[in-house]
Amino acid sequence: MKIVLITVGALLAILVVFIMMFVGVNNKIIDRDEAAIQAWANVETVLQRRYDLIPNLVNTVKGFASHEKELLTEVTRLRSQWGAAKSAGNNAQSVKTAGMLEGALGRLMVVVEKYPDIKSNQNFLALQEELSGTENRISVERRRYNEAVAAYNKYIRKYPGSILAGMKGYERKTPFESAPEAAAAPVVEF
Repeated sequence: MKIVLITVGALLAILVVFIMMFVGVNNKIIDRDEAAIQAWANVETVLQRRYDLIPNLVNTVKGFASHEKELLTEVTRLRSQWGAAKSAGNNAQSVKTAGMLEGALGRLMVVVEKYPDIKSNQNFLALQEELSGTENRISVERRRYNEAVAAYNKYIRKYPGSILAGMKGYERKTPFESAPEAAAAPVVEF
């Protein structure tokens, strides 16, 4: 009788150990699965930031640069007109164009005095910095996602996780890989 109780007790202890191991492995798979899901959500958050940020930044830069671009275009146009009038020997047109060019240059000097580095240059640098920062954030979050996926995939492929993963239908997750067309840097056009 004593041997039967000891045997039953030992079997119950082994069963309890296996149940605890089963629960522990199951919980670890769930933790790693959720970590991978959260890591991907972080990637999507940063991608959404890029989606929301870049068009607004481009429009902002266009808005700041449009006045300066118009002014520089006007100066260039008037300079060409003055050169053409001078070459043609049309003094009246040359004088008229020179006066308009002088006014445009005066406005340009006011812009340069108010904004020594010309705002569009700073805005373009800011746009470039924001684009770079956003792409770096995306890169970091993708790396974190791939690390979470690697930890999950390793765990469900190794014993004892592989047994439980197979029984419960957990499948490998796919790490992030750049599309072939993404090998080239994106082009921002104005």
